Amino acid sequence: MKIFEILKKTRPISYEFSPPRTADGIPAVLEALDELKVYSPDFVSVTYGAGGSTRAFTEEITVQAKKVAGVEVMAHLTCVGQTKEEIHGVLERLDAAGVENVIALRGDPPRGETEFVPVAGGFPHATDLLSHIKANFKFGVAAACYPEGHTESVDLDADLDYIKLKVEKGADFLVTQLFYDNRYYFDFVERAKAAGIDVPIVPGVLPVLSSAQVRRFTTLCGSTIPSDLGKLLDKYADDDSSARDMGVEYATAQVRELWDQGVPGVHFYVLNRSYSVSRILDNLALPGHQRED
Repeated sequence: MKIFEILKKTRPISYEFSPPRTADGIPAVLEALDELKVYSPDFVSVTYGAGGSTRAFTEEITVQAKKVAGVEVMAHLTCVGQTKEEIHGVLERLDAAGVENVIALRGDPPRGETEFVPVAGGFPHATDLLSHIKANFKFGVAAACYPEGHTESVDLDADLDYIKLKVEKGADFLVTQLFYDNRYYFDFVERAKAAGIDVPIVPGVLPVLSSAQVRRFTTLCGSTIPSDLGKLLDKYADDDSSARDMGVEYATAQVRELWDQGVPGVHFYVLNRSYSVSRILDNLALPGHQRED
């Protein structure tokens, strides 16, 4: 089923997993998925890995996840390091394997590089990839958005114009980058509506696993750390276990507010670990997503 059709019927809970660096790590990813499937996720997504590396594992895990979890899957596709023909081949293989959903991304520069440069014969922008998918396949297609603006955008208005272009090129729904202050999400949704963007905007939530992790991720994507969270990160800077437990409580409160305000769903960035998200879902006890042992 297309995920945009799921969004018409319910408010999905979903997870994002990442491919391991080697094939030996695939069982651990599938194990984490197996541990989280007891909460009845509506779909899962599988990333391309940093800089477009480990893409072969993305295809394998995407196909295996559909079998293991028995839910819809969404494969990430980026413009990094591949020609149009190579990406077309990936799409053909996913289509043949029964995958019905993809998320089209430009992608980050490869490790050690600071600027994205498309390969010769590649797609320069996510919008170009979106157009190609819509013209040649019947996938349901998602795109990314940034409540606080993309780090490369001139300003918020220019960023919103580009998000609107993604929708015009065929994005059926949007998934946000991580954020820790819900006000940015609510403000973005209002601005998007005012700009004529009428597709669902699903918030992406990354539970704190450690102080260093959050500070690294927020620096990379330009997300703000609220002062209250910042104080907690300082408090647990050298205590990852306590930081993780704090992260469970913080994300529980964050998602509860989002859910109570009527968000169309919640997409958890799992980082291939089930502990935090399982406890958050236990705390929330959302209808249809309570543990089924």
